[in-house]
Amino acid sequence: MLTVRVLSLSLALGLLSAVDALPQSRNRSGRNRNKGQGQQQQATTAFGQAQQIPQGVSTATDGSTILDTTAMVNGLPLRFKVSAPADQFTTDSGVAGAAQDAGAVGDLGLNVLLHGDGGQSFFDFPNQAVQGGLAGVVVLAPDPNLFWGGGSGLERTDGVPHAQAVADLIADVMPQMLAFNSSKVSFTGVSGGSLLLSGFFMPAHMAQFASAGQESQVLLNCGGLEPQVDVSDANAGAIAATRLHFQSTQQELALLQPAIPAAIDAYEQIAAGQGLDANTVGALQTVDNSPNGGHCEFDEQDFVTGVQLMADSYSAILQGGDGNLAGTNVNVLNPVVGNEDLAFSGAS
Repeated sequence: MLTVRVLSLSLALGLLSAVDALPQSRNRSGRNRNKGQGQQQQATTAFGQAQQIPQGVSTATDGSTILDTTAMVNGLPLRFKVSAPADQFTTDSGVAGAAQDAGAVGDLGLNVLLHGDGGQSFFDFPNQAVQGGLAGVVVLAPDPNLFWGGGSGLERTDGVPHAQAVADLIADVMPQMLAFNSSKVSFTGVSGGSLLLSGFFMPAHMAQFASAGQESQVLLNCGGLEPQVDVSDANAGAIAATRLHFQSTQQELALLQPAIPAAIDAYEQIAAGQGLDANTVGALQTVDNSPNGGHCEFDEQDFVTGVQLMADSYSAILQGGDGNLAGTNVNVLNPVVGNEDLAFSGAS
């Protein structure tokens, strides 16, 4: 049985600040991530600090049950959280009230979130509420600095193995924990997580989630890369069937201001290359950067609350809703066709 997880937001913020969610270089001034040796060295890394936060079972904002656990996938320790009604967990999961056999098919799909550099959104778990028929999942990057894809900045040197590990976690581990519909698996990226999804995961693995008979949506928040690996015909076809939204802000990070439009153009061309006309591409792929905020400040106030706003707006944006950010009249459903070259008012 897993122990009950008691974690205050203040503890998480004390270990990993919101600043760490920005795409970073590994050797930032004022930080020494290589101090000490052995266990002391591990504890000084963001990954080591994260392991000091207890795992276990807790309650989500909508009353669902959150399971926080770790699995070894391809030799990488993947800590993840999944949030769903207790009776949808498998009896092997250790969740009280679990009622499903391992491998059972459930009604809920998944919305898998990859956090930004430093892991802020892993601890916040903004997609923990079941929304649009999707149970929330968030995965912690298996990297000393909690960078999805490793490396630094736009150079994600471990993008290939990290993308493979996420795909295998969903295929091989999640069915042992939760009964879910594997034909309805969607994704959310935040900053560095969006770099991994667009640069490595979608080009190499989208056919696993958006082929015939499957339905997938991808929300890329405050980040985007052109494909960094070859895109097979099968993955190109799956991308052309995927509902995709790019969301940025007016004062996006300077290094992302050219990268996001390049990613938009690359994904538009992949869809067009599969024979989709401009109207169809524009309906499948949308983009917005109207909020007058800094990096990930979609509510024009703050990183954490901005990311939460996008999570709360997931269904409205990607599942046939009105396209408005939750609680606002801000509509973000602009077709990528004709809007590839985003205009920014400044840089954060």
